[in-house]
Parts: sequence; C-alpha cells; structure tokens
Amino acid sequence: MLRPASKSRTYGIAGTVTAALLALALSGCGSSSDGTGGDGPTTAAPATTQAAAKDKGPVCVGKAAADGLHVLRGGGFRLPGGGSSGGGVQYDSATADGTTRTATLREGASYADGQKQQTVKAGQQITVSGHAYTVGQICSYRVVLEPRDAKDRAALAAAPASLKSKGGAADDGLCFTTNPSVLAAAAQGFPARGSELSLLRNGGVKTFPTGLSITVSYVDTATGTAGVGANCAGIPVAVYKDVRAGDTVEFAGVLFKVSGLAEGVVRLIRTSA
Repeated sequence: MLRPASKSRTYGIAGTVTAALLALALSGCGSSSDGTGGDGPTTAAPATTQAAAKDKGPVCVGKAAADGLHVLRGGGFRLPGGGSSGGGVQYDSATADGTTRTATLREGASYADGQKQQTVKAGQQITVSGHAYTVGQICSYRVVLEPRDAKDRAALAAAPASLKSKGGAADDGLCFTTNPSVLAAAAQGFPARGSELSLLRNGGVKTFPTGLSITVSYVDTATGTAGVGANCAGIPVAVYKDVRAGDTVEFAGVLFKVSGLAEGVVRLIRTSA
C-alpha cells in the first residue's frame, strides 16, 4: 500500500518579533502535519520505491514436501514437458491477514497478457498448465506444489546430463528441478550457513555455477526496503519487491534472511543447510 504524501507546512513570521517570540515560533515547526505527532519528512518517497505495507503473516502456512517444486515470489517455474514457450506456473501475489495466507498463481513460466490465474490455499488440489498438483505450502517468499502424477514427479527429479550451465533453456534441468544432486550443487555455490552474501546495487549480475543470476534493482534507505530478483534458464524465477531487514527470501532451494540494507547494498544471511 502506498503511503500518502504528508502535506508540507510553512510558517511565516509577520512584522518585527523579539528573540523569545521567534524561538516559540520555531519550536512549533517540528510537529508533524500528517497526524502522527512525530517528526518526519514533509514529502513522501517516490512511488516507484515507496514501501508496501508490511506483510501481516504468518510467514508460512502448510508443510513443504521433500519432492515439491518451489515457485518463488514474483517469479515463474517451467514445468516438465513445457518446452521453451510451454507450460509453467508463476507466484504472482499473496494475501495474509495474520491468521492464514493465500497465493495467486498464473499460468505460464513467465508473464504474458491474458494468462489464467487462480487464488489458492494450502492443501488445495489444483491443475496448472495441464498438470495436477497439491498446494503443500504457501509462504511469503514461495509456494510449494506437490505433483500428483508419478510421471511429473519423475520428470522433476531426473538428473541432468551435466551440472555445468550452458545458458538459456538448456539449463532447464538445473533451474526447474527437485533433483537432490542439482540442489546440492546449487547450495554449494552460496556462502555457508550463517555466512553473509552481499549483493551490490551497482555491482552488476551475480552469477552462480548452476545458471542462477541475482541482481538488486533498488535500495531505498529512507523506507528501509529493497528489490532483489533472480533469473535462471532465461526465466525470471524470483522478484522480491520491498524486502526489509528480517524478511526471508529463497534462491535455488536455499533460504536467506535479509540482515541489513545500506546505500547500494543488500546483505543476506544464509539460514538453511
């Protein structure tokens, strides 16, 4: 939710005043005009970087199965047999009211006009791009879908011919998979658990061995928010908007907590194995 801009106030002093009256006039200039009663800026941050309302939680609802596929917030996942322009699913948006959580999913691995979408809850059975799934878990940062068909589970778990990234759709087996070897290789590309990963706003693209690339789109120190995105196999696989210190994000099956934001840098602490 965009916060409305505060109305600026001006204070004029007419005529000749004594030093005491001047001091009294200036003492009132620090009061807020937006009804909050505190000191603060008189103009709002630009709409492109102004923070959305903080997620009310809970962070996650449901349980993530070991063989579930992870669709990351704002990004897409190319489903088995879909081809370079075929089936997929995106985690478009979410709602949370402090008790439960829902997610809106879109058809297709990447955004296009006219795609079907549906709002789902944990435990629901759904069909996406012709594939049947159970929504195992919904988190602020991901949705975990469990394939209901044995062929889909086998296709997702299949080992790729190579763990070396080639770029584009050739990396589908590295980017859209539940294969333990691939996930282990991806995890090894990050700092160890408890260590920090720093992402620079002007540092270009940070790439990893299994084809993942991560970028920082903006850092707004005034609102304490940042935008972090990831691509893999030519697909935007995560777009985390307005993340704050303490928020959880995920890349290639690895969890991180935003530990801090500074001018031009986002710092993440790895929290999973």
